[in-house]
Amino acid sequence: MEFSDSVLQYTEKVFLSLRSLLESWGYSQYKMSKFEEYDLYVRNKDFLISDSIITFTDTTGRLMALKPDVTLSIIKNGRDLPGAVQKMYYDENVYRVSDVSHTFREIRQIGAECIGDIGIYDICETVFLAAQSLRKIAEDSLLDISHLGLISAVFSAAGVPEELRHPLMTCIGEKNLQGLSRLCIQAGFTAAETELISKLVSICGRPDSILPMLDTEYGNIAANEIEELRQVVKFLKDSECGDLVSIDFSAVSDIKYYNGIVFRGFVNGIPACLLSGGQYDRLMKKMGRGSGAVGFAIYLDLLETYGERRSAYDTDVLILYDRETDPLLIRSIAETYIEQGLKVLAQRRAPEGLTYRTAVTIRNGEVLLNEDPA
Repeated sequence: MEFSDSVLQYTEKVFLSLRSLLESWGYSQYKMSKFEEYDLYVRNKDFLISDSIITFTDTTGRLMALKPDVTLSIIKNGRDLPGAVQKMYYDENVYRVSDVSHTFREIRQIGAECIGDIGIYDICETVFLAAQSLRKIAEDSLLDISHLGLISAVFSAAGVPEELRHPLMTCIGEKNLQGLSRLCIQAGFTAAETELISKLVSICGRPDSILPMLDTEYGNIAANEIEELRQVVKFLKDSECGDLVSIDFSAVSDIKYYNGIVFRGFVNGIPACLLSGGQYDRLMKKMGRGSGAVGFAIYLDLLETYGERRSAYDTDVLILYDRETDPLLIRSIAETYIEQGLKVLAQRRAPEGLTYRTAVTIRNGEVLLNEDPA
């Protein structure tokens, strides 16, 4: 049976490409139930993108939820295998409030999880696959990488108390230097301590320039974390996606759940983070697991709007014909274009608002190419 990918929507092509990428790197597909007990999500609400959850009571009286997240279910239903690393990906529908429509939607999401006795290679590979995924979505994309361990080391060196770490992290994520400085002054930090933290807001750029700066500013307090960043950058540098990478400490995640390397992916034309990921050992520990974990997810609701903007035309070729036109002639013309991989629509009259690349008009048996149907 012959198959043309021209029948696929943009997002469908992207997801097939991403699934192929992950499977080629040894990731096995994880399938989950549509439902989990509501309590799973209540205990980890801060981890969710949205805290709005669709719930219902099942026949046994348990309060259940339509899954708003896949990672939590993977952790809950998995088990630790000492010395082993489990690599899996998911292609699932989740149910949450969309950033686009601000209403509940069934959203297709793809992601990868690497769980177990993970090491630097597993972290590098995960970031590499995230970058590769972005490149498959769009050539003009960017992957911002940060390290929560480095930020925590800076907080410790400056004597930041636990209750102040989250608001300071928020300021760093928002690049809010004024708010960060105000918090430091209120907490009674010295000028040197405030400067040590404040520099994190402005550190952003290509690794070749940022890594030496990190060595100079924080090498004495976060040498291991800087070296881990350097290893990840080196892993990606000579690949086809090495030019996507930027070090930016505004790429932050909740430190109650995440630690180590975290990253955010962006595509030109989408005004929001399309991909997010990182190392989440703390979430594993919170849920009673002894393994480490690193992974990422791609949010399709944002990708859908991007795909719509990329599709400039409803059809490649519009064939306009009159009632007297021989149906075989219409079919012959349509097949000529279809064999070229183009999408063809045959109509007696152009539908209102339809966009197309080429119009073919048939009048009194005569074929007129590229004619304005008006």
